[in-house]
Amino acid sequence: SAIVFPKATATEQQSLMLVKRLLAVAVSCITYLRGIFPESAYGTRYLDDVCVKILREDKNCPGSSQLVKWYVGSCRSCQCSHIPSWLFSDTKEMTVTECYQFKFKYTHNGPLLDFGSKDRSDSTITCADTRRASVLLIRKIFVLMQTLSPLPNDVCLTMKLLYYDEVTPPDYQPPGFKEAESEGLLFKEEPMCLNVGEVPTPFHMLKLKITTEKHRMENVDKNILKQGKAEEPLQVGTDDLEEESQDM
Repeated sequence: SAIVFPKATATEQQSLMLVKRLLAVAVSCITYLRGIFPESAYGTRYLDDVCVKILREDKNCPGSSQLVKWYVGSCRSCQCSHIPSWLFSDTKEMTVTECYQFKFKYTHNGPLLDFGSKDRSDSTITCADTRRASVLLIRKIFVLMQTLSPLPNDVCLTMKLLYYDEVTPPDYQPPGFKEAESEGLLFKEEPMCLNVGEVPTPFHMLKLKITTEKHRMENVDKNILKQGKAEEPLQVGTDDLEEESQDM
């Protein structure tokens, strides 16, 4: 019943396995807490002392099965280091209500250094650091999902992958995906960006950013999701949204 993360992230393959499993946990928690799929579409697992719901294929819920297939297809792209950004959105009438963006950073030149350490030494990121950041990110998702305003009853779920042009073949499409008909994101009301958190490994960096209509964040306490002892408040603003729109 426990979510098994690699005991070490000394190799790129171990790091990638952790990133993919963390992505599955995060997406499952978000869809569960936002009421996207019924209870039957989830199984129960534990990440340390945190009880989480994991999305699974359910013959009685085609939507959950479709999202699982999307996830599997996107993981193939992630394994090839093609994806800098992975988005899934709740949409209504061709406009976006909420967007969850997972950003990836890769390195093939050896381990990433922990530049966030106080002594600025060359110490690498440990597996314990990664696990601690993973649990913290899931806890932040739990808090945030319960403070956002409820979604409309008739929203649809969509997913979009962004690619690195320099390493991705022009005609490449992972299973279950097709060429996007439009670029960028269109919100019906004024949007706001929320940098939820990040999880580093020696070979990857996974970041989660949420963009939603500003009025849905009225009940969000920016101080709730402070990170550890550093007490860095949650970053909220519209500058990041403009930057991401340019990227897309």
